[in-house]
Amino acid sequence: MTAPRPLTPGEEERLVTAAKAARAKASAPYSGFHVGAALLAEDGSIHTGCNVESASYGLTVCAERIAVFKAVSEGVGKFRAVAVATGAETPTPPCGACRQVLWDQCREIEVLMATVSGLLERRTLSSLYPHPFEFGGPK
Repeated sequence: MTAPRPLTPGEEERLVTAAKAARAKASAPYSGFHVGAALLAEDGSIHTGCNVESASYGLTVCAERIAVFKAVSEGVGKFRAVAVATGAETPTPPCGACRQVLWDQCREIEVLMATVSGLLERRTLSSLYPHPFEFGGPK
C-alpha cells in the first residue's frame, strides 16, 4: 500500500481551517455533537461537509460522508487527506461507516483529527481501518 504524499504545513492549515468552518454549519439538534470535515483532492481543491441529523436517527449523515459525496458528485476522484474537526476534548476519528466510504473512494489517505481547542492527531486511514470490506470491483 502506498503511503499518502505528506501534507505541507500550509495544506494542513487550510484543511483543518476548512473542517472547523464546516463544523460551524452542522445541524446537530439531537446529539449536540457538531462535526466538520474537509477533504483535500489531489488537484488541491478542498471539499467540505458537516453532520446533518434527523429525528429518525438512522437518516443522519456524517460530515465525512457528505464531504466525500459532494466531491465525487462534482467529478473529483483522487484524494490526499481528510480533516475532521469536533468540539470534543480529544481528537475524534471518523466512525466505521465513514471509514468504509473513505476507503471506497479515497483508499490510503492521511486523516487529520482536530479539536476546536487546537489539538491535532494524524493517522493514515489504514491504521484506523486495517481490514476494510472490499467487494473486488473496480476502483
